[in-house]
Amino acid sequence: MINLENIKFDSKGLVPVVTQSYFTGKILMQAYANKEAIEKSIETGFATYFSRSRNKIWIKGETSGNRQKIIDIRIDCDGDSVLYLVNEEGPACHTGEETCFYRNIRLEKETTPDPYEIFHKLYSKIEDRKLKKPEGSYVAKLFEKGSDKIIQKLGEESIETVIAFKNKNKDEIVYEVSDLLFHLLVCLVDSGVKFEEIQKELIKRYK
Repeated sequence: MINLENIKFDSKGLVPVVTQSYFTGKILMQAYANKEAIEKSIETGFATYFSRSRNKIWIKGETSGNRQKIIDIRIDCDGDSVLYLVNEEGPACHTGEETCFYRNIRLEKETTPDPYEIFHKLYSKIEDRKLKKPEGSYVAKLFEKGSDKIIQKLGEESIETVIAFKNKNKDEIVYEVSDLLFHLLVCLVDSGVKFEEIQKELIKRYK
């Protein structure tokens, strides 16, 4: 994966590690690793760090179960920091939050998804609506009507999007494309297709 000789460990043998979700792009946490921790991450396939407070190696999720499966390990241009790209199994933060960076500079909790993760957040919310069926939920009502209605709705949104492009009205295009993408996510949830599977297929096409 990487040549450890290219990493510039500090005087204590440590290097900062930023951990990022491979599929959503969200920054999950920042910690430290020594050479052994990085070697174990490569060997086991799960994110491993070095705890400065406990002065020992630790595997993320060894007690909580919230493991981080290593997808790739990268180093920055100067070689003095490392990036773990992971597929996370549960929240990264000990508070139970998805990310350790869940507050802004005013210590207010951020509740609005970041643009790069919006499709994943919407997918999860749609799944939640399907499962919990909250009263008054448009999505829950769609699922109650069944797959045929969901597919029909996607078709309607497709036609409306085409019309918007034909009209060359930017505001209309933005609105209708958003409607189309939203209902496409509903169809994916209904079909049991994960958004990650779409990402993987698109990556193949990029190559």
